[in-house]
Amino acid sequence: MTNIIETHDLCKIYGSHAAVEHLDLVVPQGSVYGFIGPNGAGKSTTMKMLLGLIHPTQGTVQLLGQPMNDRNRLSILRHTGSLIESPAGYAHLTAQENLQIVADLKQVPRKDIDRVLEIVHLREYRRRKVGQYSLGMRQRLGIAQALLGSPELLILDEPTNGLDPAGIQEMRSLIAEMPSSCGATVLISSHLLSELEMIVDRVGVINNGRLLFQGPLDQLRRHSRGDILLETLDPDRARQVLLANRVRVRDGNSPQCLILPALTDAPLAELVRRLADQGAGVVGVTRRTKTLEEIFLSLTEHGEEVG
Repeated sequence: MTNIIETHDLCKIYGSHAAVEHLDLVVPQGSVYGFIGPNGAGKSTTMKMLLGLIHPTQGTVQLLGQPMNDRNRLSILRHTGSLIESPAGYAHLTAQENLQIVADLKQVPRKDIDRVLEIVHLREYRRRKVGQYSLGMRQRLGIAQALLGSPELLILDEPTNGLDPAGIQEMRSLIAEMPSSCGATVLISSHLLSELEMIVDRVGVINNGRLLFQGPLDQLRRHSRGDILLETLDPDRARQVLLANRVRVRDGNSPQCLILPALTDAPLAELVRRLADQGAGVVGVTRRTKTLEEIFLSLTEHGEEVG
């Protein structure tokens, strides 16, 4: 699979502070790549380096198969759409007028405006002044600006930031459809992990400028194995068996429930057999899966890379 974005040993240092450290980012063509991290983790700095808005201290950026440098930057950006930080727009002009300005700057035919307004569901509001738009509408207008010219790559920095739940749902649906509806690869950053989990297929987890994890979302979910909830008819006997087998155990939220640490399938099956043989009366075994947010917190607390 072709990679739309590749960075090698990418660093950005401000004085004694390393905003981004030795970042090797890989975004395959046709993916929706979630770039996850808390505020100040280095997400926006990375995106600005990808777009050539700031120069890296060290390392290289390759977009659309070309190195990002002063010679190639304009030709690369003609095939790239972006929404960094807050959406730009003239509040005293209509959405149509704002898009005409952007189309002219991008040297894109104005007839493309109809297409992007349709994609972001703003066609019926095209004559309304942007100053009268809600935050969600302004975010969608920002994406419409990014979509002008049918870019191969969309770079979206926190596009759901500040939106209400309905706005987040609408934005999420819009972004998830981008590869199929527009043929665009999407790099989207956020700290709202539960929202990205619904739309991305690949993930990069960054904290303090370092990439802690990168790969398919399913691979990250392998780290999601949480505690095991064990329900028995005789919890006292079950506790004795578990302790005899050197399994740590905690009380659950009811007298019949015990909580065991995460176990793989084979050891768990053997443990359940021993509990049954000893008359503990196993009624149920339930795996408790960590959310993406819990996985992220675990990664950032340890500060270790996970493959």
